[in-house]
Amino acid sequence: MIVYDYDLLVLGSGPSGQKAAIAAAKLGRRVGLVERRDMLGGVCINTGTVPSKTLREAVLYLTGLSQRDLYGSSYRVKDEITVSDLAARTQHVINRQTDVIRNQLARNRIAVITGTGRFADAHSVWVDGDSGRESRITFDKAIIAAGTRPARPDSVDFDDRTIVDSDGVINLQAVPRSMVVVGAGVIGMEYASMFAALGTKVTVVERRERMLDFCDEEVVESLKYHLRDLSVTFRFGEEVAAVEKHQTAALCVLKSGKKIVADTVMYSAGRQGQTDELDLAAAGLTADRRGRIEVDANYRTAVENIYAVGDVIGFPALASTSMEQGRLAAQHACGEPDRPMHALQPIGIYTIPEISFVGKTEEELTDSATPFEVGIARYRELARGQIVGDSYGMLKLLVSPADGRLLGVHVFGTGATEIVHIGQTVMGCGGTVDYLVDTVFNYPTLAEAYKVAALDASNKIRNITRIDG
Repeated sequence: MIVYDYDLLVLGSGPSGQKAAIAAAKLGRRVGLVERRDMLGGVCINTGTVPSKTLREAVLYLTGLSQRDLYGSSYRVKDEITVSDLAARTQHVINRQTDVIRNQLARNRIAVITGTGRFADAHSVWVDGDSGRESRITFDKAIIAAGTRPARPDSVDFDDRTIVDSDGVINLQAVPRSMVVVGAGVIGMEYASMFAALGTKVTVVERRERMLDFCDEEVVESLKYHLRDLSVTFRFGEEVAAVEKHQTAALCVLKSGKKIVADTVMYSAGRQGQTDELDLAAAGLTADRRGRIEVDANYRTAVENIYAVGDVIGFPALASTSMEQGRLAAQHACGEPDRPMHALQPIGIYTIPEISFVGKTEEELTDSATPFEVGIARYRELARGQIVGDSYGMLKLLVSPADGRLLGVHVFGTGATEIVHIGQTVMGCGGTVDYLVDTVFNYPTLAEAYKVAALDASNKIRNITRIDG
């Protein structure tokens, strides 16, 4: 028998790699994890999800934005907000989370190998540990969890100061007075709303005719209304032709001929898989032009002993789903029985205000000719909504009139990404709107919106039944 250095080697320590390594270690396997120096936790912890969401909390607190319904539009915790104010909270959270991950890996006796890995063949990798010398590590099974980086168009001269991507934006030296955000996807809209809350004059340029087109249209319209209230300008159906750097600012030239001057231009042009340095060909693997690796239902690649998980395999490319992919891939690689990931997966968008949903949208149900009724609860009608100063939030239930099943749950406003899980659980357990009607919720809470929306939908269904028979 061949004796390998590790039963399982994981390349990357982001959400998917970390969970894969721990799952395999729990099953008694010898596990190694390769990660670059100062990148423990991957992009998620160091430059992506955690820093951006921490930045959002710092912005909300320091600007006093969430309290202005109560204390007036001029209310602020701090008049002059600096990058140092924002960075202090962000770095604190990054350090704490890195310590948590390091402790979890050590507790499970996972060997952390510092360096950059590239395949030598299907059972070994070369690891460059920054010493100028490479060491060869062998493995029985491997899981690629290399993650992604922001895609950078070749025509754009990024300098990480005036022209930045979504990784570089958290390292700006000052809060810009004006900003152009290119791309109205999730990341683009999250940063657009954050900087708008800071007082930056933001212009969003998007080649499509609407933003976040996978979300409920009513919710997206509500978000647009609030961002316009923060002086955000939208240029839909437009493309950037060129960005010219000048001494004090950048000039964005659109294909329509419009010109926009801004201190900073942020590109949010999707993500690129970090597979170009892995030497996939040496292991018999390939990636597409976006650096993504194709896998089967068990996250196994075309090479039998190598798996891939997380953002590097493409959609949905969420930290939440990536964690579960890592765990399931490790279970399968170790020959352990598992259950497939549940089809109901929530989407959370950390704009200001938050958006979260699970299930179908009104548009999807209409296109598939599926009958539904809508139940709505508005935060301003809830005692908790008044207490927290949220007069704009809403929760929408899409209900089947035939059997009362929940078909979709859409939340906009404070705590949206938290309370969506109540609807997800009811849907996942096959519950109906009657369960929400008959359930007692704590008072006062935002979760009470479920009961209000359920009663609204039930009353509408009852009225239709009474007339239509």
